[in-house]
Amino acid sequence: MKLILRENVASLGQAGDVINVKPGYARNYLLPQGLAYMASAANIQRIEEEAVRRQERMRRDYLEANRQASQLEGLTVSITARAGSEGQLFGSVNARDIWGLVQEADIDFELDKRSVLLAEPIKAIGEHLVPVRLQSGVETEICVVVEAEED
Repeated sequence: MKLILRENVASLGQAGDVINVKPGYARNYLLPQGLAYMASAANIQRIEEEAVRRQERMRRDYLEANRQASQLEGLTVSITARAGSEGQLFGSVNARDIWGLVQEADIDFELDKRSVLLAEPIKAIGEHLVPVRLQSGVETEICVVVEAEED
């Protein structure tokens, strides 16, 4: 049975590909899930229109992510925490803490919690560069300054 993929399917192909599959697989999985259309002239045109819309949406998302990255670029946030005499923190600063600080900063968008890419929690005072990944794979870094709490 000839189908046109509407979305990327791992074992079959990319969106817009014309594929041949067994009728049962098409009827029971691909068509009900909305992953494919029957291969006809009208559906080929529909897939092409969806591809144009998808490309435009991806372009808009990329431009928006770049705008957001420009706002975050050069951003410095500070946090105070209890620390020992050698600069080691008694606790740690994690990605959620950094996310909260960024949300309080002067930005005009909501940052996703999963965007802050902190491999390990920060356990020492000082300046730390923390990568932030926005949608569409755009990355930037923010500076997190961890200061010792005054007694």
